[in-house]
Amino acid sequence: MNIDRLLQQGSGDEERAGAIPPLDEWQPALSGDMNIVIHADGSWWHEGQPFARPKVARLLATLLRLDDEGYCLVTPVERWRIKVEDLPLVAVEADFRDGAWWFTTQFDDVVRLDAEHPLTVTSTPQGEAVPQLPVRFGLAARLHRNVFYQLVEAAETRNVGDGKSELGLTSAGQWFALGQVDDELLGEAP
Repeated sequence: MNIDRLLQQGSGDEERAGAIPPLDEWQPALSGDMNIVIHADGSWWHEGQPFARPKVARLLATLLRLDDEGYCLVTPVERWRIKVEDLPLVAVEADFRDGAWWFTTQFDDVVRLDAEHPLTVTSTPQGEAVPQLPVRFGLAARLHRNVFYQLVEAAETRNVGDGKSELGLTSAGQWFALGQVDDELLGEAP
């Protein structure tokens, strides 16, 4: 995979450079493993060093999908597996408008929280329960801590019985749970 050639193909046309190609249509054989790691914080590293040019990580993110063999960078003729510590994307912004929450990743993917893109709570490699959101081609974004706190501030509670309430929010007419808390912590009588 020639990174400089890929960058040149995208140069001059910023809109096209950030566009997501039709990765689902490309099915090349696995070419091997590439020494790229996406750390849990969303940073991209090559051969033990952070990417010096953010434009390269942004370009490669447009070529990333989750396959049966793992996370792969895909072109029409090559498919290289890379390592991802947790999830490859991080939702770094959240905005509520038109009755829905909208999330933006570190690479400017914009996703509406809805039935097609539900918020789920999963465990990080460190065992923390943190929400994630599906984005594209099997990729998901972990919510950045600041985004999570923003959602918690806007959240509502719903009693689920047994002395517990669910903390969550409504987006696009759907309820999405952020987690459960003991009613005692909320100051509610059992």
